[in-house]
Amino acid sequence: MSDVPIVNPALRVQALDFALWQENWLGVLITPWCINLMLLPGPNGHWKSVSGNHRLFHSFPSGNYAFLGGKEAEIGEYQSCSLISEMSQFAEHESACAVAREVIKNMLKAPDPVPEALKKEQDCKTEPSLSKRRFLLLGSRN
Repeated sequence: MSDVPIVNPALRVQALDFALWQENWLGVLITPWCINLMLLPGPNGHWKSVSGNHRLFHSFPSGNYAFLGGKEAEIGEYQSCSLISEMSQFAEHESACAVAREVIKNMLKAPDPVPEALKKEQDCKTEPSLSKRRFLLLGSRN
């Protein structure tokens, strides 16, 4: 892949922060051409296979994410979820690692609840606005 224009030569291949999540291994794969979230079968055998061209959705505290299935001789079955495809934004490998760690941290935590005062403000914004025509029609009734 070194001659492919989408490759960022400042980056290298690295498997990052793999840990057990719902009985499977979850981590990030950083390459010079993409960053993918990766799921691999865990030690307890609770793995659902998916063929390469089909998606399987996994629920995380932050939402549902689509994974594609794959298989490599070196690691066996895996599922991947593309996080970043444009790698030219990273000047060095460490910044790609920092972004990957931040993404996985945010995926594994539930979104912060909306404060009550902000909910009321949002409710006001979702009410239909008074159009000029409606304003003029309402004004003519008085």
